[in-house]
Amino acid sequence: MKKSWIPRIGALAAVLALCFAALPAIAAAPKTRHVVLIISDGLRWQEVFTGADPSLLNEKAGGSWTPEAELRQKYWHDDPTERRRLLMPFLWNTVAKQGQLFGNQNRGSHAEVTNGLWFSYPGYNEIITGVADPRINSNEFGLNPNTSVFEWLNGKPAYAGKVDIFGTWSTFHEIFNEGRSHLPIRSGKTLIDPADTSPANQLLLELYRTTTRLELDDPFDSFLYQAVSAHLRRHHPKVLYVGFGDTDNWAHQGRYDALLEGIHHVDDFIGRLWRQVQSIPEYRGNTTFIITTDHGRGSGPVQWKDHGVEQPGSGNIWIGVIGPDTAALGERHDVALVTQSQIAATLAAFLGEDYRKAQPKAGAPLLDVLPAGH
Repeated sequence: MKKSWIPRIGALAAVLALCFAALPAIAAAPKTRHVVLIISDGLRWQEVFTGADPSLLNEKAGGSWTPEAELRQKYWHDDPTERRRLLMPFLWNTVAKQGQLFGNQNRGSHAEVTNGLWFSYPGYNEIITGVADPRINSNEFGLNPNTSVFEWLNGKPAYAGKVDIFGTWSTFHEIFNEGRSHLPIRSGKTLIDPADTSPANQLLLELYRTTTRLELDDPFDSFLYQAVSAHLRRHHPKVLYVGFGDTDNWAHQGRYDALLEGIHHVDDFIGRLWRQVQSIPEYRGNTTFIITTDHGRGSGPVQWKDHGVEQPGSGNIWIGVIGPDTAALGERHDVALVTQSQIAATLAAFLGEDYRKAQPKAGAPLLDVLPAGH
């Protein structure tokens, strides 16, 4: 008697399996509860994916003050996969193993901006709003008329007062439209909180006051890292923007040796922030980092210093993602084009929010880095 049920049970199981297979995929709830978007201004995909450029490790083309032999000792290896690891160890030892990286054109992965102008303000607007705005055609444009995903999230009860903006470039006050958005923006000369009377912060204020800067009021990346790390430790924001600037500034100065140092340092700062959030119970295992740049640069002995429509290749970028919802697929190759305009909706989707309902023109989320079913 008992054996006679076996075929019937097997047939029923087969029917149920077919029925479930026919059902639409159910989106997995994201594990991410906190998102950090990190930008390293003007950092080329070439250095990210192949390391130091051998044609620029000299005084003539690279404008380097550091002897070429010293640069080669620190950053050179004949194998580009090892060379890039020397330059950006956190990106290649951690993000590339636990997350995903897009933008290595040598392997059929293209990441691009869509604004067609290939410089900072249009790029940042595209990143944070998901839409290229042709009206924004200057770094001195003024107040951004567009609502960013950060402003949109801050308007929701779950995130109100838990969205913070940090950066070295003072123009972030206009890009995020501080007066309208009511986002707390600490950038340029407002980066360091004067109300913080701790000895460490007072030292940072004194160092900022007595340091000669490359760009007006803009502090160096080392100041930004210290300010962000202290804020994370004390305030635990849910959504955080961090805009590093040294990589663009040193390239514009034509100092390839300083650019390499800047890249190496920003990689270290990002790695330290990642380890910091993993050490805080509130963040551990539920925080996603999105790491990218606002534009690329030109190539060759002259055009690497600048970017824009007159420097071909300036529209090519790169994007990295690491977090609990992102499959560890590493360096992507032979994949569909991804764009800067997709970052805003991707950030929101990690939090279970649909940004495109509010901004239908925004680029679609990067589905490859999100939980299955999104």
